[in-house]
Parts: sequence; C-alpha cells; structure tokens
Amino acid sequence: MKLLIDTQAFIWFVENDKLLPAKIKNIIENQDNEIIISIATLWEIAIKTSLGKLLMSCDIKK
Repeated sequence: MKLLIDTQAFIWFVENDKLLPAKIKNIIENQDNEIIISIATLWEIAIKTSLGKLLMSCDIKK
C-alpha cells in the first residue's frame, strides 16, 4: 500500500510521540507499505526549525 503521510504524522513518528495512534505507527513500520513524504513536509520542518518553532530530538538529515 502506498501512503502519503502529513507533516504532523511524520514528526510524531520520528519523535516516537505517543500522540501517534498505534495503528498508524504499525502501518508506517510495515515494510510491505511504501511511505511517501512530500517535499513540502521537509520544507515545513526546515522552516519551523530555523524559526525555533520546532525542536526535534532526532537528526532527520540522514
């Protein structure tokens, strides 16, 4: 299954946030699924981080 996840779901997933429902986390972790992240998501994260409005505990540059 192909899935496009939005910015908030992506942040919750990489931050292992409890706000991400377990069902969604399992879908994202399922290697049979193709997870797609929009370039707009990365752009939004970069802007919010540079403005100090978003602090992430992990390095997503990799």
